[in-house]
Formats: sequence, structure tokens, C-alpha cells
Amino acid sequence: ANLDAFAQCLAAKNVTMSGADWCPHCQNEKNAFGSSFISVPYVECPDDPKRCIDAGVTGYPTWMFPDGRKLLGEQGIEKLSQESACPLPTE
Repeated sequence: ANLDAFAQCLAAKNVTMSGADWCPHCQNEKNAFGSSFISVPYVECPDDPKRCIDAGVTGYPTWMFPDGRKLLGEQGIEKLSQESACPLPTE
């Protein structure tokens, strides 16, 4: 399914994923979005370690919500949809 609208909804709600290229769980999350991941706000922690440390990232991936919630580890798009109230495509 094309997840562009879902990814854009996460971005509009300031939901951010922090991770690392070498992290297999991060790769799984990115792969679940396919090409739509380009729209997801993403921080590559090895490239910006201070930002991740200051945000309290303790493992990868970490999904951060503007209300301060953090979801640590692989979540999958269904869980992210529930947590963010961003709808997934029905097709």
C-alpha cells in the first residue's frame, strides 16, 4: 500500500523516529513504509548524537511524540497508527 498520507500525517503531528543505519529494527521500520519513509521525520543518531542524547534516546528505533511519549523498539505501522491517530490506507 502507498503510505504517503500516513507518513505525512506522522510528520504533521511531529512524530519522529530516531535510529541508526546499522540497526536492523530501524531498517524493518523503514522498509514497512517503503518509499513513503522519505516523509517521516527521522534523526540518524550517529550523525547527530547530541540531539539524540538530549532527547533521551536510549535505544533504536525510538519513536517520539510531541506529548513526550517515547516508543522504544520496532513498533510496526499498525501500532504507530493507533498511537498517532494517523489512519492507514484501507486498500
